[in-house]
Amino acid sequence: MRLPLLLATTALLSAASAQTLTIKHDEGTTTVKKDPKRLVVLDEEALGWIYALGLGDRVVGLGSSMLSPTDLTASGKIKPERIKGTFLARGNINNARFVGSWTAPNLETILALKPDMIVRLTWAGNQNYDKLSRIAPTVGYREDATGFWKTGLRDLARVFNRQEQAENIIRQVAETHRTNARKLLSAGAFTKYPKVVVISPFQGGSNYIYTKTRLIEDMRALGFKDGLSVNTATLGVGAVISDEALLSLDKRTLVVLFPPGGQYNGAAAFLNSPVGQRLKAQTVVYTPEANSPWSGPLVSIRNSSEVTNLILQHLK
Repeated sequence: MRLPLLLATTALLSAASAQTLTIKHDEGTTTVKKDPKRLVVLDEEALGWIYALGLGDRVVGLGSSMLSPTDLTASGKIKPERIKGTFLARGNINNARFVGSWTAPNLETILALKPDMIVRLTWAGNQNYDKLSRIAPTVGYREDATGFWKTGLRDLARVFNRQEQAENIIRQVAETHRTNARKLLSAGAFTKYPKVVVISPFQGGSNYIYTKTRLIEDMRALGFKDGLSVNTATLGVGAVISDEALLSLDKRTLVVLFPPGGQYNGAAAFLNSPVGQRLKAQTVVYTPEANSPWSGPLVSIRNSSEVTNLILQHLK
């Protein structure tokens, strides 16, 4: 009698294993059911990966630091007019409820949504992973990790059995960069500006230089060299840069202003400042879509083409 019982137990374990997947991510190791139907994404970064895989309609909860109570309906969903014309419109999240910001998620709302999986951007010192994991299997990815968005995208592709789709869009990003690099080379962009800095001007006067992930990696993929190096970084992706450092840039360094969204956008004030006026002749302003993530496959494709067009116009 023991052998049939053992065989039956083994078969059950094998069936359960076939229906789950174990993911090693930047916050631990998580076992998730394959092809989950109800997703909570705690930021636009994770949403971009879900959109790239064509799974926006499975998002039941969205976290964001760019949304406010006035953007929501009485039931806590995002107003259609707030979605229209923004990055959010790249997929279908009409039925998603707002679940707080990426730093302060509303755990009660997330619990009520009964998600099958939670995905988020993370960093050293981020909170709530254990609490979120008690609600649903949770995976987190650090923005400063090597291959950040590619790792997150590929892990999610395995969960949803969409590996081919993930690899196709990764190849599309690379091909977009190659195509645009040829345009820039033909126009003499690298002769005039062999180096580049990506500066994010915040409202209030603080300026950040991005050293990893946020647009700068797309600029490197296009063929530009770094115009400045910094020793410290915030969240591993950038650092506050002084006016003195910006004024030290030579005329062969292209300055790409990459302002944050919404109320944090300080581009106009920067351009009107003495530093902005001094750098005006070598500056292009690249404004991302409203509610756009900082990075990701969809973002990189847009970054590459839009920034290339801005530079080509600047060279005329």
